[in-house]
Amino acid sequence: MEITRAERLDPDQVAEVLALARAARDADGTFPFAEQVVLHLRHGGDPPAVHLLARDRDRRLAGYAHVDTTDREAGATAEVVVHPRERRQGLGRRLVETAVAVAGERDPAGRLRLWAHGDHPASAALARSLGFTRSRALYQLRRSLDDPVPAPVLPDGVALRPFRPGADEEAWLALNARAFAGHPEQGRWTARDLRTRMAESWFDPDGFLLAERDGHLLGFHWTKIHSGEGRHQPIGEVYVLGVDPAAHGLGLGTALTLAGLRHLRGQGLGQAMLYVDESNRAAVALYTKLGFARWSVDVAFARTPTG
Repeated sequence: MEITRAERLDPDQVAEVLALARAARDADGTFPFAEQVVLHLRHGGDPPAVHLLARDRDRRLAGYAHVDTTDREAGATAEVVVHPRERRQGLGRRLVETAVAVAGERDPAGRLRLWAHGDHPASAALARSLGFTRSRALYQLRRSLDDPVPAPVLPDGVALRPFRPGADEEAWLALNARAFAGHPEQGRWTARDLRTRMAESWFDPDGFLLAERDGHLLGFHWTKIHSGEGRHQPIGEVYVLGVDPAAHGLGLGTALTLAGLRHLRGQGLGQAMLYVDESNRAAVALYTKLGFARWSVDVAFARTPTG
């Protein structure tokens, strides 16, 4: 099995990787990549990621690893997928070992965070055998939209309105940075990150709800709809929900969550999902109170520095 390395993929290669990801999803019940990896595949990045492509004798794509070495502070991240027909032959180990080598080129300590979507026992066993330890967990929660969704109660003077493309970007980015100042990914969003998502086919400003008082943004609930494919039904997502720290304690988080859920139900959807860090106990408690329950877990494993 040959593993080659590339910093740019052509459209045919991107299509191959996404087809491989869908095959893994159909076998495992969980998509093997985070959204950021999919966006990087579709739109590229600057600086680019390192792509590891494993092909069988017939040149079919058997495995793939996406290695992002751009975060000098926290170290590189990798996500790995092996086609179901090629598993239990050591290919996943080879891809992770190659990803470790790539990370070591940028970081002498060889730091690498390895994401496993779905927390499958085989992935955990492989990570541990290569010197990784569990460092972070991301819950996927789900809720039926057929169950009652109470009407939101907004604080005095606060109104909801949809996002206005071309007018709200700067104010929203500033609010997002305040709301997620301590978050390792969300709080670092740039104008390019926002534009990339606004260019996606799923973007709908009517489902991007802003809470405003006296012309100032206090919070937001950005919803997303995942279209159905094959045996998978369409599902709504609490994509990003944030509240300005200055507005904490007003009940705005609950009101925004309910407003977004009612919007998704109005689109004819029967279920909603969201992702939340295991360590964010306040958010987990809020969503549990609003009818969400754990569906799956994504786990990050960190390689212990050697330096």
